[in-house]
Amino acid sequence: MASSSSNHLKNIAVVGASGNIGSYIVSALLAKRCFNVNAISRIESKATFANGVTVTKVDYNKPDTVVEALKGQDVLIITMSAFAHDAQPKLIRAAADAGVPWVLPNEFGMYNTEEAQNDTIGSSKTKAKELIESLGVSSWLGVTCGFWYEYSLSGGSYGIDVAKREAVFFDKGTQRLNTSTWPQVGRAVASLISLPVSSLDAYRNRMLYISSFALSQRDMLKAVQRATGTTDSDWKITSEPTKQRYADAKEKMKSGDHSAFVKALYTRYFIDEEGLYEKTHELANEKLGLPEEDLEEATKAAVELQKSGYWN
Repeated sequence: MASSSSNHLKNIAVVGASGNIGSYIVSALLAKRCFNVNAISRIESKATFANGVTVTKVDYNKPDTVVEALKGQDVLIITMSAFAHDAQPKLIRAAADAGVPWVLPNEFGMYNTEEAQNDTIGSSKTKAKELIESLGVSSWLGVTCGFWYEYSLSGGSYGIDVAKREAVFFDKGTQRLNTSTWPQVGRAVASLISLPVSSLDAYRNRMLYISSFALSQRDMLKAVQRATGTTDSDWKITSEPTKQRYADAKEKMKSGDHSAFVKALYTRYFIDEEGLYEKTHELANEKLGLPEEDLEEATKAAVELQKSGYWN
């Protein structure tokens, strides 16, 4: 139940509140001016948080501290590294023990089919949702936003190296996929949990899909060129067969090359329109009141992120 007699959620616990996506979710929640935001932080963490955020320290080796931190919370939002496999089940069990009615598990990325997700991430996300349901206390809300646009573009994961002015097209570079900016994901989460509890039933134990843009690599490169005042002649442009690129990355992962994970993850979603989830799933942008975004501004943000030394 909600924390008050109203039909709205109020107390929101966020794990990873100072992180890449967590900080944008927190900003969007605070902008609503109707939530009490509680950052759940490891006891040894030195992270700092926005004004207006309550900080509660926990020790994951002492489950009681996590349960205590989550008592009275209406929602638990989990944002963390895809490799933090051990923490999420602990948080989910603690949420059930504390009676938290809603959990947003560590999604906030690309999803279309279980097959594609399990090919790359593995079954950990599926198991997290199954665990929430099996405990019989909380319900989950899954937010699929595609890969983060400014993050993925600035870091070269979309095959475009802004610093070196090199682009590798997967096949012809014309396959589109859905992608979202950090601010749009934050707005989506805040809008979702601002809905009346009675309206949230429509999304109970279901994935919800949002998107900022549906773009091909060629679309992205043209946007980067506009942002940097360059043309094709300023860039080294090559191509690779998408399925071979994916197969090569998977082989490297099997041999223990962890750096190949990102290459495999991104390439997988350029195969068979797997990353263009708007073709098979209705987008919730309009229902959540999300604004249409400016591709030029988002691309400039990606270019500036690369220039800022973020990836160093």
